[in-house]
Amino acid sequence: MTTPFYVSPEQLMKDRADYVRKNIARGGSVAVLNYDGGILFVAENRSRVLHKISEIYDRVGFAAAGKYNEFENLRQAGVRLADTRGYLYDRRDVSALGLANAYAQTLGTIFSEAGGKPYEVELIIAEVGDRPAQDQIYRLTYDGSVADAHGFVVIGGAAEEVSRVLEGSYTEGAHLSAALRTAVAALGRDGSETRELSPTQLEVAVLDRGRKRDRKFRRLVGDHLVRLLADEPGAEEAAIAENGDGDGAQPEAPEPAQGDILDDIDEVLEDGEDGEDDAGD
Repeated sequence: MTTPFYVSPEQLMKDRADYVRKNIARGGSVAVLNYDGGILFVAENRSRVLHKISEIYDRVGFAAAGKYNEFENLRQAGVRLADTRGYLYDRRDVSALGLANAYAQTLGTIFSEAGGKPYEVELIIAEVGDRPAQDQIYRLTYDGSVADAHGFVVIGGAAEEVSRVLEGSYTEGAHLSAALRTAVAALGRDGSETRELSPTQLEVAVLDRGRKRDRKFRRLVGDHLVRLLADEPGAEEAAIAENGDGDGAQPEAPEPAQGDILDDIDEVLEDGEDGEDDAGD
């Protein structure tokens, strides 16, 4: 008769966390910063198709690091949750905090589930307000932990090193071009090595507080991005005026339900509806 192999819960959680952190560190970092006109997203990403930065809803943006198929699954689930809540209630009821809580419950369940593989992802959910004081930025880790950030936050890759650089170079209330160059310089620091990242190696987007329409998300690409990085006179005004409607793409329609992850978020939504119905009674 063989003796059952026993692993303490503490050791099991530590092994899972080490496994996830090691795999996330292999990818590029993502930095999210406040600037005077909203919230800036900057990611090291050579792909023009596989986005690390996306729109979730009118004022809410999404950034991720780690395994693409896993965070894309989460992104689609978040779009579906936001669309459903905005349709059932009001568009103003869709918030970064609500989405962060739903993601945290799902990630925490997956991480602690016996026999399953934890998701190799870190997320940032950000919402731009009417005033800088109303901006919200939340960082979510693979185990479902949530932390609100002020000024800037970094995930993935060499996040600790990039954060240390930003602590010494970030300026609150900076203009878009200055904030962008600060973020790119920090992302180029990988330990003792310093790299110069070109526009083709970057994915950049903003939640622009000044946009007149409801949707605040827009990407900065092509000549606009090159001119902002070069700090050319009038580059920021030109990017806002000429690229005011972003890349023109509508939010992607979420795919049909994709297994447990969408079921988890559906349950979160149903629980919220039951709670509001009870409150009304």
